[in-house]
Amino acid sequence: MTSTTDTPGAPDTPGASGTYGELRAQLATLTTEAFRPELAEIDRLSTEEIARIMNGEDATVPAAVAARLPQIAAAIDATAERMARGGRLIYAGAGTAGRLGVLDASECPPTFNTDPAEVVGLIAGGPSAMVTAVEGAEDSKELAAADLDALKLTADDTVVGISASGRTPYAIGAVEHARAQGALTIGLSCNADSALAAAAEHGLEVVTGPELLTGSTRLKAGTAQKLVLNMISTVTMIRLGKTYGNLMVDVRASNEKLRARSRHIVSLATGASDTAIEAALAATDGEVKNAILVILGQVDGPTAARLLTESDGHLRAALAAVRTT
Repeated sequence: MTSTTDTPGAPDTPGASGTYGELRAQLATLTTEAFRPELAEIDRLSTEEIARIMNGEDATVPAAVAARLPQIAAAIDATAERMARGGRLIYAGAGTAGRLGVLDASECPPTFNTDPAEVVGLIAGGPSAMVTAVEGAEDSKELAAADLDALKLTADDTVVGISASGRTPYAIGAVEHARAQGALTIGLSCNADSALAAAAEHGLEVVTGPELLTGSTRLKAGTAQKLVLNMISTVTMIRLGKTYGNLMVDVRASNEKLRARSRHIVSLATGASDTAIEAALAATDGEVKNAILVILGQVDGPTAARLLTESDGHLRAALAAVRTT
Protein backbone atom coordinates (compact mmCIF):
# COMPACT_ATOMS: atom_id res chain seq x y z
CA MET A 1 0.00 0.00 0.00
CA THR A 2 1.38 3.41 -0.88
CA SER A 3 1.37 6.22 1.63
CA THR A 4 -0.17 9.53 0.63
CA THR A 5 0.99 12.95 1.78
CA ASP A 6 -0.80 16.25 1.97
CA THR A 7 0.50 17.50 -1.37
CA PRO A 8 -1.99 18.41 -4.12
CA GLY A 9 -3.67 15.75 -6.21
CA ALA A 10 -3.77 15.42 -9.98
CA PRO A 11 -5.35 18.29 -11.93
CA ASP A 12 -8.43 16.25 -12.81
CA THR A 13 -9.13 15.40 -9.16
CA PRO A 14 -12.71 16.49 -8.32
CA GLY A 15 -12.60 19.71 -6.36
CA ALA A 16 -8.94 20.43 -7.14
CA SER A 17 -8.25 24.12 -7.63
CA GLY A 18 -6.30 25.71 -10.45
CA THR A 19 -4.69 24.15 -13.50
CA TYR A 20 -1.82 21.69 -13.67
CA GLY A 21 0.56 24.53 -14.52
CA GLU A 22 -0.59 26.65 -11.60
CA LEU A 23 -0.24 23.79 -9.15
CA ARG A 24 3.19 22.95 -10.49
CA ALA A 25 4.24 26.59 -10.03
CA GLN A 26 2.95 26.53 -6.45
CA LEU A 27 4.86 23.35 -5.65
CA ALA A 28 8.03 24.84 -7.11
CA THR A 29 7.98 27.50 -4.36
CA LEU A 30 7.81 24.98 -1.48
CA THR A 31 11.00 23.83 0.21
CA THR A 32 9.31 20.54 1.12
CA GLU A 33 8.96 19.84 -2.62
CA ALA A 34 12.47 20.89 -3.68
CA PHE A 35 14.60 18.47 -5.71
CA ARG A 36 18.04 17.63 -4.35
CA PRO A 37 20.43 16.85 -7.22
CA GLU A 38 23.09 15.55 -4.81
CA LEU A 39 20.76 12.64 -4.01
CA ALA A 40 19.82 11.87 -7.61
CA GLU A 41 21.71 8.56 -7.54
CA ILE A 42 20.90 7.54 -3.98
CA ASP A 43 19.41 4.29 -5.29
CA ARG A 44 22.90 3.22 -6.35
CA LEU A 45 24.27 3.40 -2.82
CA SER A 46 24.44 0.53 -0.34
CA THR A 47 21.59 0.02 2.08
CA GLU A 48 23.75 1.12 5.01
CA GLU A 49 24.81 4.29 3.17
CA ILE A 50 21.20 5.20 2.42
CA ALA A 51 20.19 4.51 6.02
CA ARG A 52 23.07 6.68 7.27
CA ILE A 53 22.03 9.57 5.01
CA MET A 54 18.42 9.24 6.11
CA ASN A 55 19.41 9.17 9.77
CA GLY A 56 21.45 12.32 9.25
CA GLU A 57 18.45 14.00 7.65
CA ASP A 58 16.22 13.04 10.58
CA ALA A 59 18.77 14.46 13.03
CA THR A 60 18.12 17.96 11.65
CA VAL A 61 14.44 17.95 12.61
CA PRO A 62 14.72 18.75 16.35
CA ALA A 63 16.69 21.92 15.55
CA ALA A 64 13.93 23.06 13.20
CA VAL A 65 11.40 22.52 15.99
CA ALA A 66 13.65 24.29 18.51
CA ALA A 67 13.71 27.38 16.32
CA ARG A 68 9.95 27.74 16.86
CA LEU A 69 9.72 26.93 20.58
CA PRO A 70 8.60 30.43 21.66
CA GLN A 71 5.71 30.33 19.19
CA ILE A 72 4.85 26.75 20.14
CA ALA A 73 4.83 27.64 23.84
CA ALA A 74 2.51 30.61 23.23
CA ALA A 75 0.11 28.37 21.30
CA ILE A 76 0.16 25.77 24.09
CA ASP A 77 -0.59 28.35 26.79
CA ALA A 78 -3.53 29.64 24.77
CA THR A 79 -4.77 26.07 24.21
CA ALA A 80 -4.52 25.18 27.91
CA GLU A 81 -6.44 28.31 28.85
CA ARG A 82 -9.31 27.32 26.56
CA MET A 83 -9.29 23.68 27.67
CA ALA A 84 -9.38 24.75 31.32
CA ARG A 85 -12.71 26.38 30.46
CA GLY A 86 -14.03 23.12 29.03
CA GLY A 87 -12.86 23.51 25.45
CA ARG A 88 -11.61 20.76 23.20
CA LEU A 89 -8.39 20.28 21.23
CA ILE A 90 -9.20 19.42 17.61
CA TYR A 91 -6.65 18.44 14.97
CA ALA A 92 -7.54 18.72 11.27
CA GLY A 93 -5.44 17.57 8.35
CA ALA A 94 -5.29 15.44 5.22
CA GLY A 95 -3.17 12.42 4.35
CA THR A 96 -0.12 11.94 6.54
CA ALA A 97 -0.79 15.16 8.45
CA GLY A 98 -4.34 14.06 9.26
CA ARG A 99 -3.16 10.63 10.37
CA LEU A 100 -0.63 12.17 12.74
CA GLY A 101 -3.38 14.29 14.28
CA VAL A 102 -5.65 11.27 14.74
CA LEU A 103 -2.75 9.33 16.27
CA ASP A 104 -1.95 12.03 18.81
CA ALA A 105 -5.62 12.45 19.74
CA SER A 106 -6.12 8.70 20.17
CA GLU A 107 -3.24 8.47 22.65
CA CYS A 108 -4.67 11.06 25.05
CA PRO A 109 -7.41 8.94 26.73
CA PRO A 110 -5.09 6.13 27.90
CA THR A 111 -2.26 8.53 28.79
CA PHE A 112 -4.17 11.34 30.49
CA ASN A 113 -7.58 9.79 31.20
CA THR A 114 -9.26 12.35 28.95
CA ASP A 115 -12.69 11.77 27.48
CA PRO A 116 -12.35 10.73 23.81
CA ALA A 117 -14.33 13.85 22.92
CA GLU A 118 -11.79 16.18 24.57
CA VAL A 119 -9.01 15.68 22.03
CA VAL A 120 -10.27 14.91 18.53
CA GLY A 121 -8.51 14.13 15.27
CA LEU A 122 -10.23 14.98 11.98
CA ILE A 123 -8.84 13.61 8.72
CA ALA A 124 -10.09 14.66 5.30
CA GLY A 125 -12.29 11.88 3.98
CA GLY A 126 -13.22 10.48 7.38
CA PRO A 127 -11.95 7.43 9.31
CA SER A 128 -11.46 5.32 6.17
CA ALA A 129 -8.80 7.82 5.04
CA MET A 130 -6.56 6.56 7.85
CA VAL A 131 -5.67 3.55 5.70
CA THR A 132 -6.91 4.40 2.19
CA ALA A 133 -6.51 7.61 0.21
CA VAL A 134 -9.81 9.42 -0.37
CA GLU A 135 -9.44 11.23 -3.67
CA GLY A 136 -10.15 14.96 -3.61
CA ALA A 137 -10.96 15.12 0.11
CA GLU A 138 -7.95 17.31 0.91
CA ASP A 139 -9.00 19.85 -1.73
CA SER A 140 -12.25 20.87 -0.01
CA LYS A 141 -12.48 23.72 2.47
CA GLU A 142 -16.21 23.04 2.66
CA LEU A 143 -15.61 19.49 3.86
CA ALA A 144 -13.48 20.80 6.73
CA ALA A 145 -16.19 23.26 7.74
CA ALA A 146 -18.81 20.50 7.67
CA ASP A 147 -16.63 18.21 9.80
CA LEU A 148 -16.22 20.96 12.40
CA ASP A 149 -19.92 21.79 12.33
CA ALA A 150 -20.65 18.13 13.08
CA LEU A 151 -18.63 18.56 16.29
CA LYS A 152 -20.68 21.63 17.27
CA LEU A 153 -17.60 23.83 17.53
CA THR A 154 -17.53 26.43 20.34
CA ALA A 155 -15.42 29.50 21.08
CA ASP A 156 -13.64 27.56 23.85
CA ASP A 157 -12.29 24.99 21.39
CA THR A 158 -8.85 24.98 19.77
CA VAL A 159 -8.44 23.86 16.16
CA VAL A 160 -4.99 22.89 14.87
CA GLY A 161 -4.73 22.78 11.09
CA ILE A 162 -1.87 20.49 10.00
CA SER A 163 -0.27 20.58 6.55
CA ALA A 164 3.33 20.07 5.54
CA SER A 165 2.91 22.20 2.44
CA GLY A 166 0.88 24.82 4.30
CA ARG A 167 -1.47 25.10 1.33
CA THR A 168 -3.83 22.12 1.81
CA PRO A 169 -7.40 23.46 1.43
CA TYR A 170 -8.86 21.10 4.05
CA ALA A 171 -6.45 22.31 6.76
CA ILE A 172 -6.81 25.96 5.76
CA GLY A 173 -10.59 25.63 5.58
CA ALA A 174 -10.69 24.14 9.09
CA VAL A 175 -8.68 27.03 10.50
CA GLU A 176 -10.66 29.69 8.65
CA HIS A 177 -14.01 28.23 9.71
CA ALA A 178 -12.90 27.78 13.33
CA ARG A 179 -11.57 31.32 13.54
CA ALA A 180 -14.85 32.68 12.19
CA GLN A 181 -16.61 30.82 15.02
CA GLY A 182 -14.34 32.43 17.63
CA ALA A 183 -12.30 29.28 18.34
CA LEU A 184 -8.56 29.44 18.93
CA THR A 185 -6.64 28.49 15.79
CA ILE A 186 -3.15 27.07 15.23
CA GLY A 187 -1.63 26.44 11.81
CA LEU A 188 1.21 23.89 11.71
CA SER A 189 3.18 23.75 8.47
CA CYS A 190 6.71 22.98 7.29
CA ASN A 191 7.13 25.83 4.80
CA ALA A 192 7.75 29.52 5.47
CA ASP A 193 5.15 32.15 4.56
CA SER A 194 2.41 29.53 4.29
CA ALA A 195 -1.27 30.26 3.73
CA LEU A 196 -2.11 28.01 6.68
CA ALA A 197 0.02 29.94 9.16
CA ALA A 198 -1.36 33.22 7.82
CA ALA A 199 -4.93 32.02 8.36
CA ALA A 200 -4.33 31.03 12.01
CA GLU A 201 -3.86 33.12 15.14
CA HIS A 202 -0.81 31.04 15.97
CA GLY A 203 1.23 30.14 12.89
CA LEU A 204 3.83 27.46 13.58
CA GLU A 205 6.14 27.10 10.59
CA VAL A 206 8.71 24.39 11.28
CA VAL A 207 10.86 24.52 8.16
CA THR A 208 12.52 21.14 7.70
CA GLY A 209 13.79 21.67 4.15
CA PRO A 210 13.77 19.38 1.11
CA GLU A 211 13.06 15.71 1.70
CA LEU A 212 15.31 12.72 1.01
CA LEU A 213 12.70 11.60 -1.52
CA THR A 214 11.42 14.64 -3.37
CA GLY A 215 8.06 15.71 -1.96
CA SER A 216 7.71 12.78 0.47
CA THR A 217 6.53 14.84 3.42
CA ARG A 218 5.88 11.79 5.57
CA LEU A 219 9.63 11.92 6.24
CA LYS A 220 11.22 14.99 7.90
CA ALA A 221 8.05 17.08 7.74
CA GLY A 222 6.02 14.25 9.24
CA THR A 223 8.56 13.76 12.01
CA ALA A 224 8.49 17.48 12.81
CA GLN A 225 4.70 17.49 12.89
CA LYS A 226 4.64 14.54 15.28
CA LEU A 227 7.13 16.25 17.59
CA VAL A 228 5.07 19.44 17.69
CA LEU A 229 1.76 17.62 18.17
CA ASN A 230 3.34 15.63 21.03
CA MET A 231 4.34 18.96 22.59
CA ILE A 232 0.93 20.55 22.15
CA SER A 233 -0.98 17.69 23.77
CA THR A 234 1.58 16.73 26.42
CA VAL A 235 2.45 20.21 27.68
CA THR A 236 -1.20 21.24 27.59
CA MET A 237 -2.05 18.26 29.80
CA ILE A 238 0.80 19.16 32.18
CA ARG A 239 -0.63 22.69 32.42
CA LEU A 240 -4.07 21.18 33.15
CA GLY A 241 -2.73 19.15 36.08
CA LYS A 242 -2.79 15.79 34.35
CA THR A 243 0.67 15.00 35.69
CA TYR A 244 2.50 15.21 39.02
CA GLY A 245 6.07 16.06 38.19
CA ASN A 246 6.85 13.75 35.29
CA LEU A 247 4.43 11.06 36.45
CA MET A 248 1.27 10.23 34.50
CA VAL A 249 -1.03 10.38 37.49
CA ASP A 250 -4.17 10.45 35.32
CA VAL A 251 -3.22 7.29 33.45
CA ARG A 252 -6.21 5.06 32.70
CA ALA A 253 -5.52 1.51 33.90
CA SER A 254 -7.35 -0.28 31.11
CA ASN A 255 -5.11 -3.36 30.85
CA GLU A 256 -2.65 -5.38 32.92
CA LYS A 257 0.39 -3.35 31.84
CA LEU A 258 -1.30 -0.08 32.78
CA ARG A 259 -2.52 -1.50 36.08
CA ALA A 260 1.07 -2.42 36.93
CA ARG A 261 2.20 1.04 35.79
CA SER A 262 -0.44 2.63 38.04
CA ARG A 263 1.00 0.92 41.09
CA HIS A 264 4.52 1.88 40.05
CA ILE A 265 3.48 5.53 39.68
CA VAL A 266 1.90 5.59 43.15
CA SER A 267 5.06 4.00 44.53
CA LEU A 268 7.32 6.58 42.86
CA ALA A 269 5.16 9.47 44.07
CA THR A 270 4.76 8.28 47.65
CA GLY A 271 7.39 5.70 48.53
CA ALA A 272 4.61 3.75 50.24
CA SER A 273 4.55 0.00 50.80
CA ASP A 274 2.71 -2.31 48.43
CA THR A 275 0.07 -2.88 51.11
CA ALA A 276 -0.56 0.85 51.52
CA ILE A 277 -0.69 1.33 47.75
CA GLU A 278 -3.25 -1.43 47.27
CA ALA A 279 -5.38 -0.02 50.10
CA ALA A 280 -5.26 3.50 48.63
CA LEU A 281 -6.18 2.30 45.14
CA ALA A 282 -9.03 0.26 46.57
CA ALA A 283 -10.30 3.34 48.43
CA THR A 284 -10.23 5.44 45.25
CA ASP A 285 -11.61 2.98 42.68
CA GLY A 286 -8.17 2.66 41.12
CA GLU A 287 -7.66 6.37 40.47
CA VAL A 288 -3.91 6.97 40.68
CA LYS A 289 -4.04 10.70 41.46
CA ASN A 290 -6.59 10.16 44.22
CA ALA A 291 -4.59 7.29 45.68
CA ILE A 292 -1.47 9.46 45.88
CA LEU A 293 -3.46 12.16 47.69
CA VAL A 294 -4.86 9.57 50.11
CA ILE A 295 -1.33 8.48 51.03
CA LEU A 296 0.50 11.81 51.02
CA GLY A 297 -2.38 13.83 52.43
CA GLN A 298 -3.49 11.15 54.87
CA VAL A 299 -7.13 11.58 53.90
CA ASP A 300 -9.84 9.11 52.93
CA GLY A 301 -11.04 8.43 49.41
CA PRO A 302 -14.07 10.76 49.35
CA THR A 303 -12.02 13.61 50.84
CA ALA A 304 -9.35 13.10 48.20
CA ALA A 305 -11.97 13.25 45.45
CA ARG A 306 -13.44 16.45 46.90
CA LEU A 307 -10.08 18.16 47.25
CA LEU A 308 -9.12 17.31 43.69
CA THR A 309 -12.43 18.64 42.40
CA GLU A 310 -11.92 21.87 44.32
CA SER A 311 -8.39 22.20 42.89
CA ASP A 312 -9.54 21.52 39.29
CA GLY A 313 -7.64 18.26 39.27
CA HIS A 314 -4.24 19.70 40.21
CA LEU A 315 -2.63 17.30 42.69
CA ARG A 316 -0.09 19.82 43.99
CA ALA A 317 -2.85 22.29 44.76
CA ALA A 318 -4.89 19.59 46.52
CA LEU A 319 -1.88 18.61 48.62
CA ALA A 320 -1.29 22.26 49.52
CA ALA A 321 -4.91 22.53 50.63
CA VAL A 322 -4.50 19.52 52.93
CA ARG A 323 -1.36 20.97 54.49
CA THR A 324 -2.93 24.34 55.21
CA THR A 325 -5.99 22.92 56.97
